[in-house]
Amino acid sequence: MSIRAVVWDVDDTLFDYTTADREGMRAHLAVEGLLAGYGSPEEALVRWREVTDQQWARFSAGEISFEGQRRDRVRVFLGRELTDAEADAWFQRYVAHYEAAWALFPDVLPALDALAASHRHAVLSNSSLTVQERKLRTLGVWDRFEAVLCAAELGVSKPEARAFLAACEALDLPPHEVAYVGDHPEIDGRGAVEAGLLSVWIDRGGVYVAAGEAGVPPHRIASLAELPAIVRVDTRFGAPSTFG
Repeated sequence: MSIRAVVWDVDDTLFDYTTADREGMRAHLAVEGLLAGYGSPEEALVRWREVTDQQWARFSAGEISFEGQRRDRVRVFLGRELTDAEADAWFQRYVAHYEAAWALFPDVLPALDALAASHRHAVLSNSSLTVQERKLRTLGVWDRFEAVLCAAELGVSKPEARAFLAACEALDLPPHEVAYVGDHPEIDGRGAVEAGLLSVWIDRGGVYVAAGEAGVPPHRIASLAELPAIVRVDTRFGAPSTFG
């Protein structure tokens, strides 16, 4: 049983979202004069992350639109009522700082190059196509992917099996011939397993989880340098990762 294609998550898998978000928001809050309301910049960043996670969960559950979760992130974080236009303007000022910090992880291009001739490639993201197309084009990797699918347009998000199966359908391949690589052990890792794909969890943070523990996908790697060996030989039944 061979793997013919790799479907990729974007944020914190290919693109260093966490660093860009932190650095962009730190610069934005300084310019907006909002850091004085917190004990430290770190405290402000933690609060922004909490609000982001809360509103993103609402979007993933279908309770709110993609644009709506952005606006409510601003409203909740600032703790005041804003019109849509005011919330959009505040968020766009943040985006300017955020985009200035965009970068791929250093292991991304070598991994894509190593698999370019042997595997097809696509993207499945819980974001929107407008956002991810801009990001992938700016980072110079848009043309690496045959298809880019996003939750905002699909109407379904990871970890639902329908999201992963939509990516397989876009490639016209059965799930067992497709690998999925993502940074979240449940949303990406377990979701891909349950949809029938070969699941690879890129754990850049080195969070220890015992092999075989409930909720852990079969393959856990620390670097994308490990990926070619996994997808070139079907190891879906548990050949060990080289995770240190």
